[in-house]
Amino acid sequence: MAGNQSGSQASTAASRLARLGGTFRAVRMEHLMAGITGGVVSTLILHPLDLLKIRFAVDDGKIQNRPQYRGLFHAFTSIFKQEGATGLYKGVSPNVFGAGAAWGSYFLFYNTIKTEMQGGNTKMQLSPAMHMLAAAEAGLFTLILTNPIWVVKTRLCLQYGVTNPPPNTTIYKGFIDALFTIRRNEGFKGLYKGFVPGIWGVSHGAIQFMAYEELKNAYNVYKNQPVDNKLATSEYLFFACLSKLFAAITTYPYQVVRARLQDQHCIYSSATDCVRQTLRYEGFLGLYKGMSPYLVHVLPNICMVLLIYEKMTTVS
Repeated sequence: MAGNQSGSQASTAASRLARLGGTFRAVRMEHLMAGITGGVVSTLILHPLDLLKIRFAVDDGKIQNRPQYRGLFHAFTSIFKQEGATGLYKGVSPNVFGAGAAWGSYFLFYNTIKTEMQGGNTKMQLSPAMHMLAAAEAGLFTLILTNPIWVVKTRLCLQYGVTNPPPNTTIYKGFIDALFTIRRNEGFKGLYKGFVPGIWGVSHGAIQFMAYEELKNAYNVYKNQPVDNKLATSEYLFFACLSKLFAAITTYPYQVVRARLQDQHCIYSSATDCVRQTLRYEGFLGLYKGMSPYLVHVLPNICMVLLIYEKMTTVS
């Protein structure tokens, strides 16, 4: 009896070690590097649109001395005239760092989790629920790592100029200064403002990657090809756009809530309070402020990120 129990324990331990070994074998650094490259390149090119999205998102009409923009073109030209070309790139340092870290971490976690679910067989087709679960887990791990970076990026993007800032405004000198100033004045809690709506953002990534994977899988099945078959550039771009559009429309309000909570002039006590006040004073469309620059920004962004990622990774 004791021998059987000992043998069972040894078998269980061996199984766990084998599973752990399989997990480490699933970690492929090419996914990390491809994600970093895609995130950095797309952010450097498209940062001004991200800045506009944030400024539109936080504009609830309750903070004085903030510029009022009538549209994308007016916002772009106003910032250029008042703050110069560099004004369009405020917050670019944390955005580049954050995008590289976020996309690199996300693809590393996502593909590690997905490969483990497949048992190491990349040709095995997962269900939509499994794709969504893998994406959600990867998104949560990534959010924990990068939330402080997004807080700093939001703060820097909302520095409209040092000549006539809103009352009680802290002026940050850059990424590192903002990081340490927020930590000193607001504690670690300040660096994790917007974390709760960020969790809703995890569902955004999960929906997007589930849709992207399912579109690729369905297309490969239709073409009678392996599910991990590499596609043409135009096919990747089409599936990336379609999946991002679907995810953006269904989850965009979390972007508005997160930006407003991360603003140093935040007047909301919680994410729920922000949603309640936004609906009360601005209506349902208030939760979709900044949607136009967001779509103009994220559609080419996700196309670049996923295309670079797909081209840099190889079939297992």
